[in-house]
Amino acid sequence: QVQLVESGGGLVQAGGSLRLSCAASGRTFSTLRMGWFRQAPGKEREFVAIIERSGDNIHYTDSVKGRFTISRDNAKNTVYLQMNSLKPEDTAVYYCAADLFELRLGVYHVAYWGQGTQVIVAS
Repeated sequence: QVQLVESGGGLVQAGGSLRLSCAASGRTFSTLRMGWFRQAPGKEREFVAIIERSGDNIHYTDSVKGRFTISRDNAKNTVYLQMNSLKPEDTAVYYCAADLFELRLGVYHVAYWGQGTQVIVAS
């Protein structure tokens, strides 16, 4: 079992920045592919970013490219999501995901989810 605890969400003005953190425990962190997803009100949960075990392969959904950066610190068992130039449409609950893989384009199987952290971007 893997336990994931997110932090760093909050309320920010459009154009601002937030950094989300996700601390993992229960398995050797460096063996886990990690990712971030988000779910806006009334919408389905969607993929945001994924980072490979060593951090050398990263992918983003198109809407966040150039604004969000996913990273990981295997020594701290933590994955991060730096979010810059935030827009109101980024408002969502953000979920950390562990041990995931892509089933088909844009659709992922996720073994472990965090509890989510709310991000609200005010216009």
